[in-house]
Amino acid sequence: MLIGLVAGLIGLALGTFGVLAYRVSEKQRHLLDVDADDIALPAGAAEVLAVVGRAFVVVDAVDGVVRASPAAYAYGLVRGHTVVHKELLDMTAGVRRDGVILEKQLELPRGPLGQGTIIVQVRAAMLGEEYILLLADDRTEITRTEEIRNDFVANVSHELKTPVGAISLLAEALESSADDEEAVRRFAKRMHKESGRLAALVQDIIELSRLQGASVAQEGSPVDVNAVIAEAVDRSQLPAESKNIRIVVGGRTEGKVFGDQDLLVTALRNLIDNAIRYSPGNTRVGIGVRSRDGLVSISVTDQGEGLNPEDQERVFERFYRVDSARSRHTGGTGLGLSIVKHVASNHGGEVTLWSQPGQGSTFTLRLPEMEGQDGEDEVPPVAAPGLAGQAHRKPTATQVPRAAGAKERGANA
Repeated sequence: MLIGLVAGLIGLALGTFGVLAYRVSEKQRHLLDVDADDIALPAGAAEVLAVVGRAFVVVDAVDGVVRASPAAYAYGLVRGHTVVHKELLDMTAGVRRDGVILEKQLELPRGPLGQGTIIVQVRAAMLGEEYILLLADDRTEITRTEEIRNDFVANVSHELKTPVGAISLLAEALESSADDEEAVRRFAKRMHKESGRLAALVQDIIELSRLQGASVAQEGSPVDVNAVIAEAVDRSQLPAESKNIRIVVGGRTEGKVFGDQDLLVTALRNLIDNAIRYSPGNTRVGIGVRSRDGLVSISVTDQGEGLNPEDQERVFERFYRVDSARSRHTGGTGLGLSIVKHVASNHGGEVTLWSQPGQGSTFTLRLPEMEGQDGEDEVPPVAAPGLAGQAHRKPTATQVPRAAGAKERGANA
C-alpha cells in the first residue's frame, strides 16, 4: 500500500508538471506566432501587397519578419521569422537610418548548401512609421541570358578575327610574291581554305541565331525520320568519300515526329560530319534508328579517339573545342554540337553522348513520337541516299507530340 501511495503521488506530480509545461509552451508559441491579421499595417497595405506580383517581406523595428509572401520563402530570403541575408538587413538599416528608398541588385545564395545563387532586384522602403517593406524581383534568368549573349558576341568576335586576319596576311604575301608562280599557288590555296572556314563559321552563326528564334510548336509539321536520315546521309557523302569512310545505316522507324524537317536534317548532318571529321580514314560511321516507349532514337557512332570525361561535359558549349589546333586543321567551328543541342531542345527532345578514350563516341538524338499515327503512309527506305527529296503524304488526322518522359539507352548503330 505504501508503494502504491508513493507511486500515485509521483504520478500526480508528473501530471501537474506536464500540464503547467504545456500551458507555458502554448503561451510562448502564441507570443511568437503572431497572427498576420493582427499586425497593424497601414490601411490598404495588405490589399496592395496581395496583388503586387513580387516577393515581399515586411519587417518591424528590430528586423523581425511580421509578414512575407510564399515567394520570399521560396527564394530563400526568409526562414521562419528571420531575414536570412545580411545584405537585406543592411538595406533595412539604411532605410531606417536615412528614411530614403534604396534599390539594389543582389546575388544571394539559393540555400544553406551548394553553390546555387539567385539574382534579385530588391527595393526597400518605409511602410508607415514602424515597418519596412522589401520588394524582390527574380532576375536570375534575365541576367544570365544577358551574360550568355555578351559571351557569345565576344566569342564570335574572337573566332572571326582568326580567319579574317589570316586572309589579310595571305593577301599581303600574295601581293609581294606576284612574280613567284609557286608561292602564288600556295598562298591562294591557303586563302581558299581560310575563306571556307570563314564561310562555315558565318553559316553556323546564322543557323544558331535562327534556331534561337524558331518556334517549332507553332510552325512545325509531321516529319518522317527515315527521310531526315536519308537526306542527312546524302549531304555528307562527299566529305566521307574524301576520307574513304563508309556511312552505314541500320534500322528504320514507322513513327513520325512533330517539328521542322530542315532543322532536324541540319542537326543530324552536324553529328554525321562531326563523326567523319574525327574518324580516321578507311573506317566507317554507323547510324542507328529505333523507336521505343514513345521516343525515336537516332545514334551516330564514330571510330575516333574518344573523349575524356572532362571534355564530355563541355562539348555542347558554343565554340568549345577539345583540341583547338586539330579543330582548326579539320575545319571545325565549335558550333555544330551547340546547334544539335538547340534543335533537340526546340523539338522537346535531347542529345546525349557516350564516349571512352580509344573507343570512339556515340551521339544519340532522342525525339518524342507523334500520337495518333495510323501507319497508313508509306515511308521511303533510308538505305539509299538519293531518296531524300521524295515527297511523302501527310496524315489527315490531327496529331500532337507525345510527352518525352521515357528513358532508354542509345540505339546500336
